Amino acid sequence: MKIFPLRLIAAILLASFALTGCETPGQGAQNGAIAGGIIGGLATGRLRGALVGAAIGAGTGALIGEENKQDRERYYAENGYAYPYGRPTQDPGYVISPYRPHNLIDVRGIPSGARVVDPSCNRVFVNP
Repeated sequence: MKIFPLRLIAAILLASFALTGCETPGQGAQNGAIAGGIIGGLATGRLRGALVGAAIGAGTGALIGEENKQDRERYYAENGYAYPYGRPTQDPGYVISPYRPHNLIDVRGIPSGARVVDPSCNRVFVNP
């Protein structure tokens, strides 16, 4: 088996995963781990290489996801865009997140108009 084609495939996969955006640090870590594991396994042909690649990819993906999150928040603040509002429910103190998968969020004790973070996707919305 030739090493050059494997390295070429690994480089192409790395470039494709590096150029895709990640919504949150968790999604970035997941995507990075997958890409790093594939690339490490293909490049070395060993399990250890895949594990090392997954670890490096997860760390890098988390950093990229965090940076994307901060850029999005900075963009909102600089351009005067408002965060989306949660949807009120019939139960006082609970709202439905505007982000997928639209979880029910406990906002008891949080004033109306305050920013709330959806813990499932780590994105900010406004308490109605």
